[in-house]
Amino acid sequence: MRVVFMGTPDFSVSALEAIHQAHEIVMVVTQPDRPRGRGKKVHPSPVKKRAIELGLPVYQPDRLRDPEAILKVVKAEAEVMVIVAFGQILPKEILEAPTYGCINIHASLLPKYRGAAPIHRAILSGDPTTGITIMNMDVGLDTGDMYRSESIDISESMTTGELHDALSEMGARMIVEVLSGLAQEEIQATPQEDSLATYAAKISKAEAEIDWKKDAKVIHNQIRAFDPFPGAWSRNDETKLKVFASACQSEDSKGKPGEVLSVSKNGILVQTGAGSLLIREIQAPGKRRMTVEEFLRGNTLEKGVVLLSKEEMQEA
Repeated sequence: MRVVFMGTPDFSVSALEAIHQAHEIVMVVTQPDRPRGRGKKVHPSPVKKRAIELGLPVYQPDRLRDPEAILKVVKAEAEVMVIVAFGQILPKEILEAPTYGCINIHASLLPKYRGAAPIHRAILSGDPTTGITIMNMDVGLDTGDMYRSESIDISESMTTGELHDALSEMGARMIVEVLSGLAQEEIQATPQEDSLATYAAKISKAEAEIDWKKDAKVIHNQIRAFDPFPGAWSRNDETKLKVFASACQSEDSKGKPGEVLSVSKNGILVQTGAGSLLIREIQAPGKRRMTVEEFLRGNTLEKGVVLLSKEEMQEA
């Protein structure tokens, strides 16, 4: 099939590679090069970088809704367009152009978690499962009819980064299967149950701040959800510390929420609103992420210290 592929981040690359092996990609559409990292140097998107390596033509419109961009994409005469985390809203003219429509790989079991951050929200909510849905796009937000869904278990230690990679590979395999079914007219789409829909709002950095008054399990899910980015964090005096790789402990103490109960090379045990939490990895400002054992070689964090939120710091 003649395919126009639209995608931007790392999550999209596996699907690009899989489709390239099975079909003719006549155009890759991705976001313009952007400044990234601490140095704010301009970098191509992961999709652009891989597309160039594969020898595929790349188009980077500032706004896909501009008449010039619409015309260029429509003129590619794709039989199907595949969209994977592209980052712009598709105009109606593009949605209606391909013979088999615009097919999207969405990282949830729709209609649950429509929206921008389904992977983060699944882990933040402590869900035991999530998955991939291949859907036919319409003008709504992830509301189109579904071709196929497949689930994956979320372990109690799995992070957003780990789930992201697993779902990326799953989506790549599934999209090739769906495209094959469409080409052979062996697959049909089914409507979503709108009454069951939930929304996965974009993640904000403010959500990553830890409130130690919450239960250990809730904080553990928060730490997993913001690993690797933006990193759940708290404060030791005026120092902002990011924390990773936590484990819930059943023991309680008479300590207050946020109080450090013990410090060893195995981790930092912190009291929460219910239960305690062992922190195994930490990141200080301007430093790399490291194990607690590594952190303690050049830093001090003593038993009895109370980690506070920004709000609690201001009240103190």
